[in-house]
Order: sequence, then structure tokens, then C-alpha cells
Amino acid sequence: MAEQSNAAYRIEKDSMGSRQIPAAAYYGIQTLRATENFPISGIKPLPTYIDACVLIKKAAAIANGELDCIPKDICQAIVEAADEVLGGKFRDQFVVDIYQAGAGTSHHMNINEVLANRALEILGDRKGNYQRVSPNDHVNYGQSTNDVIPTAIRIGGLLALERTLFPALSDAIAALDNKAEEFQDIVKSGRTHMQDAVPVRLGENFRAWAQILTEHSIRIETASGDLTLLGLGGSAAGTGLNTHPQYRYKVAEILRRLIEQPLQPAPHMMAAMQSMAPFVYVSSALRNLAQDCVKISHDLRLMDSGPKTGLKEIQLPPVQPGSSIMPGKYNPVMAEMTSMVCFQVMGYDNAIALAAQAGQLELNVMMPLIAYNLIHSIEILGNALAALTKQCLEGITANSQRCRDYAEGSLALVTALNTHIGYLNAAAVAKESLETGKSLRQIVLEKGLMNEEELAKVLDLSKMSAMPTDNLGSNS
Repeated sequence: MAEQSNAAYRIEKDSMGSRQIPAAAYYGIQTLRATENFPISGIKPLPTYIDACVLIKKAAAIANGELDCIPKDICQAIVEAADEVLGGKFRDQFVVDIYQAGAGTSHHMNINEVLANRALEILGDRKGNYQRVSPNDHVNYGQSTNDVIPTAIRIGGLLALERTLFPALSDAIAALDNKAEEFQDIVKSGRTHMQDAVPVRLGENFRAWAQILTEHSIRIETASGDLTLLGLGGSAAGTGLNTHPQYRYKVAEILRRLIEQPLQPAPHMMAAMQSMAPFVYVSSALRNLAQDCVKISHDLRLMDSGPKTGLKEIQLPPVQPGSSIMPGKYNPVMAEMTSMVCFQVMGYDNAIALAAQAGQLELNVMMPLIAYNLIHSIEILGNALAALTKQCLEGITANSQRCRDYAEGSLALVTALNTHIGYLNAAAVAKESLETGKSLRQIVLEKGLMNEEELAKVLDLSKMSAMPTDNLGSNS
């Protein structure tokens, strides 16, 4: 299938004709056509997605070799080539734009051609001699774009979660819990509707955020369980055409060992190939996390606002100059970056939802978009949280005096008087305090509504801001 032309090029043929391929290239004629057809974004496949595809090819070669479907020496060469790519080699050879042929055929053939040509070299042959090692007949034996790509999205998603997002969430939760302990005795004014509210502990703010992230981690882990059911072995339409009867079980078992995830064949291969629901499920969980991360990052910015004209209850670590014109200005850039990443994740989720419903009959042709958006969402969200933790959360300090001053000066303290002097009397006290500048304590005592000892107990900030003890599981 390949002829020598000159030192710079080789000639490859496909069903559409012949083309010159750069002699040094490991990709082949179908990849070349794709690069010409899709000069869209300049964005190349994510490394994690390449890993996922190559892991599938490695597992398929091992399985097909054990099942005597392709010669052992070719299987071994494909596996060796796959291991080289997984080790970081030949990454510049995966060149197809992420916006490409439906279902991902272009990227899939790019993978097949690179592995075939490297396998040829390992066997002592020349690149392009596809009669010896074929991208289609050997690297792709028993496979189709239609079952490989949805499997690659699953594998890529699981890899990205384990490598990036779950560790980042764990570190962020630990950092927030540490700050919760550090700030537990600092009382500050609560705020609802951006107005003064009853006092709270600064530490509980951070503990609440840690709990929120913990619950999101559980949700995402639950959703990711759907990624472990593989349609690999369904071939073109879910019927398993041109595959060994044991192939789908064996390849799932091999992949399970390779990535240490509880992978298994889907109960219905056609369903696993048609429905994008698992990816929507994970993406929606990511969006849910992103929405709360935006809220947390905005809270951090508000609490750090100032330094002279804002709240300035906490100090976020200054990591870079904040202005090209105003000297000495430092901005909450890590929190700002986090919000931007989260907005992108929300946008990706919307695109994934639209792509997921756009399938027809036996195939969803929008899988390249889903693959990039889902894996990229996981990775940028994980990277953002990791950076936020290291550059911001771990170094936050508290302005305890500012917090105390706000708490003591808040009109919302009057809420604690409700059960002692009644709501209407408390409202009148708050109104008078706002109009005259007198403290709540002074007005209550002047009006004889409570004595000084009673008032001191009721307006004890530490007791007012203490969280209730959970005794729901106690028999006492």
C-alpha cells in the first residue's frame, strides 16, 4: 500500500487514490486527508484522550493475539508501539483537529496509522507497508470507530478523574478543613441578601465549603460508575460483527488490569454505543460542582475585598501585582481564574447535552465534541482547584479584629432578643439603633426591657455563633 518516491516522501494509497506522505511521519494517508479537510480550531487531541485510545489498541492487540485472531509477532509489535506512545513518544503525530469527521473516524485512523507504522519499524520493515501491518486489518482488528470512541471517552474520563480532579478535590477539602480548625474561634457577622445577619464562626464558613466539595466528590464518583460499562466489542452497530465471541470479555478484562478500574462489558452493546447518557451524567455532576466553586470563589473575593473600603475579613495570599497602573494593588486572581474555568465547564456541559441528543439510529456522530469537552472539563476543573488550593486556600489568613468588630456592630444581633422582648420590640430597638447610632445594648437597658446580666448572656457572641451538636443518632 506504500511506494517509495524520494527521500522526503513516501506514497500511500487508499480507496480514493494516492498521496505523498512526509517520510518522517508516522501518520498515514487518512490522517493527511483529515488535516486537509478540517483546518478548524488548531486544537489537537488531549493527551489523556490519546492515552485512552492507545490503551484500547494495546488491550485489543493482546486479546486478539491470545485468541489467535492476528499473528503473535504483529500483536507484540503493536503492543510495543502502544507502550512507547503511552511513555510519551510520537505525541506530535496525533494531528487531527478536535472538530472533525463524525463519530471520530479521523482521529481513530490517526491512532491506527501511527501504531501500524511504528509496529512496522519494530518489525524491521518500512513505514507505509500496510500489507505487513495494516492500520485497519491488524491494529483495528475486531473494532470500529463506533465502539472504540465511546469506550475511549469512558477510559479518558476515568483517567482524568483519577489523575486530576479527585486528587485536587481531596487537597482542597483538606485545606478548607485545616482553615476551619484555624479559624474556629473567630466570630464574624453573617450576611444574607448581602445585608447584616446573625453572627457565625469564620471557621464554619470554611467547614461548610469543605462539606460542599465532599458531597460533590461523592456525586461525581457515583456518576463515574457508568463509565465502567464498555461497549467495546460491539463493532460497527453493536452486533459484534467480525469479532471473536470471547473478545469483548477478554478485552474488558485486560483494560481492567491496565487502568485498575472495575471495567466490564455493557449488558447491551448496542445501547452502550448509542446512548451518551453516561457522559451527560458525569458532565452534569461537573457542572454542579462548578456552580458551587463559583459561589465559593466569589465569597472569597467578597471577604477579602478592600483593603480599606471593603470587608477585608480575610487576606488572600498576594501572588502577583494586580494593576498595570495602580502601584501596590493585589487582586484575588486565583479566585477569579477559578470562576472563569467554572464558566467554561458550564458551557461545555451545555454543548455535551446538545451533542448527546443529536444521535441517530445506531450511532451518535457528535462524539468528538463530547470527548474533548468532557475530558477537558475534568482536567481544567481539577487543575483550577489544585492551583486555587496551593496558591490561595492554604495561605489564607484572618483579620480577627475586623471580623469581631463587624459581628459586634451588626444590627442582626437583635434577633437573639426576639424570645426575650418580642419581635416588635426588637424591631423597634434595631430601628432606633440605626437612627441614633446607639448600641443595641444601650437602648435595651435604657428602655428597661432586660437587665444587664440577662442581656450579657443573650448577646454572648460565642454562644450565638456556635453550631448545634448533632445528637440525632443518640439514645440519650
